Amino acid sequence: MAHDHPLVPRSSEEQDALTKRLKRIEGQVRGIANMVAEDRYCIDILTQTASIQAALRQVELQIIERHVKMCMHDAATGNKDTDVYVDELMAVIARLKK
Repeated sequence: MAHDHPLVPRSSEEQDALTKRLKRIEGQVRGIANMVAEDRYCIDILTQTASIQAALRQVELQIIERHVKMCMHDAATGNKDTDVYVDELMAVIARLKK
């Protein structure tokens, strides 16, 4: 189930923090592309890919935490069908763990 908008909109501070983190990750990906183009040592490239994966996991955790604290809490206190939101979150977590 996809929602057109979050139940509780992100603050500008939240948006800025996520955007900054994602731009850093974007720069890391460009750096890896350069490393590949320069035929750099495989282990160095793999070290950088691991770093990017860790950074993306942190983004995921921030978004999951916010979803639980804000959107799911809002749904639960608004007498909405929280099972729908729990099922939706669990499906996303299952995809993330693949």
